[in-house]
Amino acid sequence: MTTDHLVQEIVHDDAIPVGAGNTLESLSSIHHQGAAAAIWKRQPIPAFQSWIDGLDPDLLPRARMILRPEVVRQAVTEIFDVAGMPSGPERNRPLDDIAALSDIFAGLMSARWVRLRLDVVTTNACRRFHIDAVTARLVCTYRGTGTQYGISTDGAEPSRVFTVPTGAPILLRGTLWPERPRSALLHRSPPIEGTGETRLVLVLDPVDDPDEAV
Repeated sequence: MTTDHLVQEIVHDDAIPVGAGNTLESLSSIHHQGAAAAIWKRQPIPAFQSWIDGLDPDLLPRARMILRPEVVRQAVTEIFDVAGMPSGPERNRPLDDIAALSDIFAGLMSARWVRLRLDVVTTNACRRFHIDAVTARLVCTYRGTGTQYGISTDGAEPSRVFTVPTGAPILLRGTLWPERPRSALLHRSPPIEGTGETRLVLVLDPVDDPDEAV
């Protein structure tokens, strides 16, 4: 497989057009005609993954705010401080990554602002397959099981489910994406209630006017 192209993952008789590759430029394939999602298929760094997986869940950051991309790093630094995340090179990795993904996402979406959300998930939050009511949404799971997706036939839940690797950003078209017909690709947060798993998830949405954002 080449690193940056539109690939077709076959689910029974249905094709899921997902742009996938090993560089951040893979995310730009969201603009290819008929694309439903794009994934930057990067591998977790073992030292960081061991560190983040071993943190007490009470030290994981939680936040919801609308920011200009250029101030994301400063804002997330303060969020990490409030959460009590230990300082050091391991903490700097998600800090730098969130700032970079915010800038990349805003550029791809031509958005002046981003709605940034950091969720700590231990339940079956958003476990139903759905399409978000946004133009597009970027999701990156830093800890725990990644986002799941699949093709819906006649509104039913996908019969075959794919899981995005931990640490790999996925960019998903939403219901407000202008291309029609709308994609049949649905996604969900993996059902983890009762497993003892804790997920740390970054979610980014494009925002043009923060005064009108809800």
